[in-house]
Amino acid sequence: MAGKLVTNPLYDSLFAIHADRTTPFLHLQDGRILTHRDFLALSARMARVMVQIGLRPGDRVAVQVDKSPEALALYAACVQAGLVFLPLNTAYTVEELSYFIENSGASLVVCSPTREDALLSVAKRLEARLETLDGEGGGSLMALAQEMPAFFETVSRDGEDLAALLYTSGTTGRSKGAMLTQNNLLSNAQTLVEEWRFTDRDVLLHALPIFHTHGLFVATNVALAAGGSMIFMTGFDQDGIIASLPQATAMMGVPTFYTRLLDDERFTRELTAHMRLFVSGSAPLLAETHVRFEERTGHRILERYGMTETNMNSSNPYDGDRRAGSVGFPLPGVEIRITDPDRGEELDAGDVGQIEVRGPNVFKGYWQMPDKTAAELRENGFFITGDLGRMDEEGYLYIVGRNKDLIISGGYNIYPKEIELILDEQPGVLESAVIGVPHPDFGETVLGIIIPENGQTPDLERIREAVRLSLARFKHPRDLILLEELPRNTMGKVQKNVLREQYKDLFLAT
Repeated sequence: MAGKLVTNPLYDSLFAIHADRTTPFLHLQDGRILTHRDFLALSARMARVMVQIGLRPGDRVAVQVDKSPEALALYAACVQAGLVFLPLNTAYTVEELSYFIENSGASLVVCSPTREDALLSVAKRLEARLETLDGEGGGSLMALAQEMPAFFETVSRDGEDLAALLYTSGTTGRSKGAMLTQNNLLSNAQTLVEEWRFTDRDVLLHALPIFHTHGLFVATNVALAAGGSMIFMTGFDQDGIIASLPQATAMMGVPTFYTRLLDDERFTRELTAHMRLFVSGSAPLLAETHVRFEERTGHRILERYGMTETNMNSSNPYDGDRRAGSVGFPLPGVEIRITDPDRGEELDAGDVGQIEVRGPNVFKGYWQMPDKTAAELRENGFFITGDLGRMDEEGYLYIVGRNKDLIISGGYNIYPKEIELILDEQPGVLESAVIGVPHPDFGETVLGIIIPENGQTPDLERIREAVRLSLARFKHPRDLILLEELPRNTMGKVQKNVLREQYKDLFLAT
């Protein structure tokens, strides 16, 4: 290392600065504590494995594993080795995984041992290496890592080099791989530390998944950038949350977390008295939840707005009025404008239009989709988010809908076309329409509308089974409804807004 200058902005700023710290980083549910130094030694061993098996800077590493300290260390290892981290939802089916692995050209696939047999043929066909990692820190990857020294010479990378590839949904066609650079991730983490007042004294209660922007690049990166620690839970466990809150200072969650806590009589003002901050995102937070939460705890949830392609764009203020229904102001360095969807012209305050974002947080483009990139990322740097919103006179941003019918359920993005293709293939189905409707727990849920072929009566249970076999559980329609025909405009386009209005109260009373 002597005389050699190694620069890797993301690793240097989030990880390397903690290399000699023996203070707690991860508080685990079984009582164990992993220090910053221990965590980085673990990630260094993993980085050595990946380089030894032939991976080179810029190669993609596709990861579908259960949440664990080792899974988080794999992210750090990829950053240190200059590899592109591709986290994948643990609910994805083998069919869905095949597309992501093939499209990304992943050189290494890391999966749960329970998926190994199903993915072996896929990995072999696509010439990718397959290793396993389970939720307890076992598997073939860790067996190799345990034989490695706990030091790895960091690979030099530029701030504009890719750090992650995250697949996101549209309303038509296949998922798109959003290319996120080191600068994208680092700038956002550093901004959020300042805006949300995180320090090395903070203990973040982390119950989010780490295959998603919220849990990985917001929660984890912020804790790392601040030098704080995390109570690292494998998922949302209500008893565990209640038991852990007295040791935490901050919590990030999706609206579902907060609605479920409010239904628990143990969740009291006394339990949360020492907490500094509750943050909500990934799905709209109902105004009713805002009110109930403040009445119960005295805390007002801080709601923010982000997406896969940009990480965080706006936030309600830490000091100041956190408004229900609003996602606050643009973050420092981020520009947000509301434009006419047809003409692209900026609209006045109060007018509803498409939300466009520009800043160091905005992604580099879609992987191997230059036409799609050009269509959504303007030459002047503004990204067309696909969301509809308005900005009030004081600068608060309000999201009013999505111009591409994207459904966000429990923080997960779902595009209707993928589900409609499955429904349309089923016996007795003429056509279908999939919409998102309000749900008290998940923000939105999926509703499938089916139009039978003339004289046919589709078998709804058989259709549900076909969906179960083809798609991840979070994409499954909560209900299927038979109609004689779909509402259409004069041009023959299905009016999903009419369907959403018709069924908007379907699940609110349950």
